[in-house]
Amino acid sequence: MLPKSQNITKIEQRITKQDKEKLLGQKGAVYWMTGLSGSGKSTIAVEVERILYEQDKLVTVLDGDNVRYGLNADLGFSEEDRRENLRRIAEVAKLFAENGIIVITSFISPTKASRKKARQIISQSSDFHEIYVKCRLTECEKRDPKGLYKKARTGEIKEFTGIDSPFEEPENAELVIETDSENIDKSVQKLLEYIKRTSITTV
Repeated sequence: MLPKSQNITKIEQRITKQDKEKLLGQKGAVYWMTGLSGSGKSTIAVEVERILYEQDKLVTVLDGDNVRYGLNADLGFSEEDRRENLRRIAEVAKLFAENGIIVITSFISPTKASRKKARQIISQSSDFHEIYVKCRLTECEKRDPKGLYKKARTGEIKEFTGIDSPFEEPENAELVIETDSENIDKSVQKLLEYIKRTSITTV
């Protein structure tokens, strides 16, 4: 997306991404978690963040609901707003990763197009890893931690992903975590090992 204003100029920073990565002892990258509501994205993300923090690694989690309280408080859930929501998040994640920070995002991001756009934005300067948190709709609906599926079934919530709005499964995710067939500890360990292999041991 081109900026509306043409009277702007990018500054050249003297401290590079590589300089910051060397300082932190890690590689800045984005781990884009996608999956149905209730699949376990946020639970996995915050636990992995905690473990890596205890190992002196700098990690941040960008969670869908949390972001809508601030940065994206002006956006609803129309198709246009959902696209803009994910575009903004991708830009923010890119900024963090450019500073050597490991970023874990937790967004449904239901369409292939939205995930492709996020990859295009972030891959300009940092590594992008698509993490599919796979869980059957019946299991997600059974869990229903926020009561959203119940509201969607009664028509209180419209265009809810998995009920009356589609979720397009990733076809080439870098990592698949199947939370309906493995416990939370195993799911956390899978993501933890993958991040260590791709962002920590490679510095």
